[in-house]
Amino acid sequence: MPVAIITGASKGLGRALGAALAERGWDLVLDARTAGVLEETAVALSVYGTRVEALPGDVTDAGHRAELVAAARKLGGVDLLVNNASALGAEPLVRLEGLPLDGLRQALEVNVVAALGLIQEALPLLRAAQAGSVIDISSDAAAEAYETWGGYGASKAALDHLSAVLAEEEPGLRVWAVDPGDMGTDLYAAAVPDDDDPRPAPDSVVPAFLRLLDQRPVSGRYGAPALLEAR
Repeated sequence: MPVAIITGASKGLGRALGAALAERGWDLVLDARTAGVLEETAVALSVYGTRVEALPGDVTDAGHRAELVAAARKLGGVDLLVNNASALGAEPLVRLEGLPLDGLRQALEVNVVAALGLIQEALPLLRAAQAGSVIDISSDAAAEAYETWGGYGASKAALDHLSAVLAEEEPGLRVWAVDPGDMGTDLYAAAVPDDDDPRPAPDSVVPAFLRLLDQRPVSGRYGAPALLEAR
């Protein structure tokens, strides 16, 4: 069975993608900070008959990242690493003039430093996999200038560039930075709590990620809406 590590997997896009992979027969190593919610997700995803390891913790902790990779190794390796865990830097979002520098540091630490740390930890297993892949969850705020999204967008732009360089350095892997598009998630609600406009559910964009895994296009930055339109 192929094995995936998914961070930030207790709800939202992480859980939706985990469910789709489990339904396809993937074994999973799931991470999130809230143990109770993560365990509920693991139980729900286990109904597909695959092995699901739930490890609560903080991706900024090097020891926790090592535990995630060790758990995947016991399941057989790492075929896919999804860096989905994210931090906004401020909740709700604020203009740059008021962005706490500690908040910016947190966004960079979670969205960039921890992502690279987990990639480094998993790289030997990814290289050994028949079709090793990395998906780094990006945002349109990484490419466009939106008021109040400066800190988060800067961290995601850094992750995009990290992904592009990794693809150059590891030509045997597929490295995709993916902008999932507009979604109704807890992260967005925390970012802009006064915005009540309806947004697509995270599971509506999962077919775009499955398309990447099925067709394995060249490494690069992709938008989930465009992938869905190309079906």
